[in-house]
Order: sequence, then structure tokens, then C-alpha cells
Amino acid sequence: MTTTLAPPPRSKPKPLKRLRSFVRRWWHQLTAMRTALLLLLALALAAIPGSTFPQRSISAVDVAGYYDEHPDLAPWLDRLWAFDVYTSPWFSAIYLLLMVSLVGCILPRLAVHWKALRAKVPDAPRRMSILPYHRVLATEANQSMARAVLKQRRWRTTVREAEDGTVTIAAEKGHLRETGNLVFHSSVIFMLVGVALGSLMSWYGNRILSEDKAYCNNLQQYDEYGLGAWVDETTLPQFCLTLNDFDAEFTNGGPTAYDAAVSYEAAGEDGTAETGDYALEVNRPLNLDGTNVFLIGHGYTAVVTYTDRYGQTQTLHQELLAMDAAMNSEGAFKFPDANVDPDTGIVDRDAEVGFDAILVPTYDDATAMLLGTDPEPNNPVLALTAYTGDLGLADGQPESVYAINETQIDSGNLEQVNDEVEVIGVGDAMTLPDGSSLAFDGVEQYAVLQVRHDPGGPVVLAGAVLLLGGLLPALAVRRRRFWIRWNPDGTVETAGLNRNDYDGLDEECDELTAAIAPGHEPPSTSAPDESIRRQQ
Repeated sequence: MTTTLAPPPRSKPKPLKRLRSFVRRWWHQLTAMRTALLLLLALALAAIPGSTFPQRSISAVDVAGYYDEHPDLAPWLDRLWAFDVYTSPWFSAIYLLLMVSLVGCILPRLAVHWKALRAKVPDAPRRMSILPYHRVLATEANQSMARAVLKQRRWRTTVREAEDGTVTIAAEKGHLRETGNLVFHSSVIFMLVGVALGSLMSWYGNRILSEDKAYCNNLQQYDEYGLGAWVDETTLPQFCLTLNDFDAEFTNGGPTAYDAAVSYEAAGEDGTAETGDYALEVNRPLNLDGTNVFLIGHGYTAVVTYTDRYGQTQTLHQELLAMDAAMNSEGAFKFPDANVDPDTGIVDRDAEVGFDAILVPTYDDATAMLLGTDPEPNNPVLALTAYTGDLGLADGQPESVYAINETQIDSGNLEQVNDEVEVIGVGDAMTLPDGSSLAFDGVEQYAVLQVRHDPGGPVVLAGAVLLLGGLLPALAVRRRRFWIRWNPDGTVETAGLNRNDYDGLDEECDELTAAIAPGHEPPSTSAPDESIRRQQ
């Protein structure tokens, strides 16, 4: 009778051990290079809605316009952060996971690379003939010369002496390849950090500023602005800027130079006001409290005087927006306080006046073309379309200062006065049927300024420099090893091994062997026989 012993019951792993195993397994998955590439692809896909839908950080007006056009869809998109993509939880989650994945992938490789740099070069195998490159020297080779040659050519060397008298010099070169790989991957982290800093802490504002005009750094005085997620108006630096003079030079129908003379007043570190003058040019910004003021363009300001039916005059300096490279510009003149009865002071909303205008800097009356081809103001004219009625400025809704409200025209609240566009030059006037007139007094120039603060820019630049600096050795350097062995029987062997795809290993090793043993001649390549030559 035989008895069978049952195996002892296997104990279940402890909960803490299971948790540790689970975390370790998922950590390896997260820090794999394949996962990093997938997360990078997911980040690119997640950024698509940011370029498809208007973003609040760039233009809240465009978001409001999207709500007006899609009143049913917009609230659902807003719940999914479609108008705040780059600060949404799901975009931030992908961003952070990518950062963690890259850091977790690079740090272990960095530790392994550091150990490899400090470790001795591995010894040659016992049978060196199995290596891709192997030579048995027929001449003597001096050990001191061999060390000097390898050191001169920047090979890392390790000398080993065995008990039987065998001396081996092991040399290695090409660790710069892995260094380049690590620098390249680290540069991606730098750029991700820089982009994140820019998204959270950067801001910008664009301002059209005419000559002899000033503005201060607050959001209400910008034509367009964008704020990072961690920026509000209270954190903006305090300064004011005045455009004293602006000059644009033209050559062959195009601008060649912009020069703006500005004066500024900013809050100093000790609480006192800091004032000064600066010659603002393209690519020569003014720095105020860590904020750069750039000159990015120019345009024209039309000076007009409107005289209403009661003889009251209003002079308006209105900036116009360029439509093309010839600086043909469009805009509008609005006079909501026109035609007020001086006796009663009653404002008649149906007697407001507005003009759609096109400014042509150089008008050629010898052709049928209205728009000119020269951006320099040699013969400026205004092409005007007049409207009377309610401009719609009293309803409290924001609207563009560069165009007449189309909604008011379509609803009949504004009526067009002239059937055809009327063209007037400087010194001329357009007379309306009620006796009022608009005189064209002249043209001034304005500068387009951009005020920008981007703390992530230097970090992104550093990442780009690291990327280029790491890419070159990662692609060009090849890791290889070279050995020289002096055997007890007096023979000398050399051998080489390439750690990467490297077609020039034999040539480089033959050159090293010839430098170590000047009398050595590399084997010649045998010519193909006649049959092979005929087949070729």
C-alpha cells in the first residue's frame, strides 16, 4: 500500500506584495519607449480641437460668436473643454503622462550610461578569431606606442596582464552616440516644459497706436490679447507708452524699414517712475519689466472732419486695416452724436451717420482700377459709402470699430445714402443730401505693437539647441571596440567589433593596426575571376 503525499498548499501573496508587483508592472509599461511614442501621438491628436474650435485664452469674442452660430452645440462642447483645450483635464493628463514616461525612460538609461562610462573596457574573448575583424601581425608591435596611438585618437583603454604573460590592451570608442541619444530625448522634456510654462504663464497684447498717441498696459486698451491660464490683469506690469514719431521707408513698392520713436514710463523697483526714450525697430524690442514690446507692422490713419446739418463739426483720427501688400486699407467712420439739435439738445438716434471707407494710398485716376499697387501715400484717396439711421452703438453689444454693423443695415435701421461709391482726395469733401459733409483732411501713419511675455521661450530654445546637439552624434557616431593581444608565444593579434551598423570597421582597424605596427600590410582584396567578371 502506497500513500501519496499532497503538495503543501501554496500561500497567497500578501496584499502589499501584490500591490508592489502591480505598480512595478504598470510602471514598466508607462516608461517604455513605445508608450512614450503612443502618448506623443495622443498629444498631437488631442491638440486638434484647439486649432478647430476658438479658444477663450486667444479670443473670447470668437467663442461668443460660436455660441451665437451654434446655440445648441456650443454648451455641450464647452462641457468637454473644447474652448479651453490646453487647460482641460484630459489634455493635461496626457501631457503629464508623457512627461512621466519620458523621465522614467531616460533616468534608468542615464544610470546605465554613467556606469558604462566609468567601467573598464571589456576584455577580448579567448578566441579573437571569432570577431568580425581579426589580424595576426607578422611584425612586432610596441606596447607603449600602441597606448600612445590609441590615446591620441581618443580611445578609452584598459590594460590587462595575465599570469601566463599575456598582455591585452582593450580600447573602446563611441559612447558619445548614447550620450547624444540621451540628450536628444532630454530635449523633448525641455520643450514640453517650455510649452507648458508658455501656456500657463505667458500673455500677449496687440495695439494699433497712431502718432502722438499713448496707451497704458491694461487689457481694456488692447485691440487683441491672450492670457495664460495662470495670468490675470492684476499681474501685468505697469507701464505707459507714447508713439512720438513713426517712419516707414519704401523701395520698389514694398516697405524696407520701420522706425518708431517711443517714450515710456514704467514703475521702477524702488516704487519710483522710470522714464526714457527708445528707438523701436523690427527685431529690436523694448524690454520693460521682463516684457518685450515688438514693432510688427504699420498702417494708415485717416483724418476726417464731419460737419452735420446744424454746422457742428467733429474731427476723427481713425485707423484703417490693410487689405493687401499695397496697403489698400478698409475701415469705418462713425458719428453717433451727429445732428443733435443745438436748441433742444435732443439726440435723434435715427439721424446718426456712418461711412464705410477704403483708403487707397496711391490712386491712379488714369486707370479704371480703384485699388492701387504702391503702398507709399503719394496720392491718397477715400472711397466712401454713407449710411444714416441707428448705428446700433446704444444697445451695449460689442462691435468692430472698423466696419459698419451689417445687422443694422439688413434690418433697415441704417439706410445707404449714395448709390455709388464716392471717391475724394485730400482737401475734398463728400456732401450728403441733408447738407452735412465729410472732409478728408489727410493721412497719418500708425504702428502695430505687440507686447509679449513668454517665460517658456528660453526653455523651448534650450530644448531645440539640445535636440540639434544630441541628434548629430546620435546619427553620426558609431560605437566600436578594438583589442591588441601579445601572446606568450610572441605572436600579436588585433581584433575589432562594431556595436552598431558600421561599414568602415575593417578600414579603421587596419589603419590602427598599421599605426601600431608600421610594418604591417593589410590583406589585399582579391580580384573577381573571369567568369564573375563576364556575368557582371
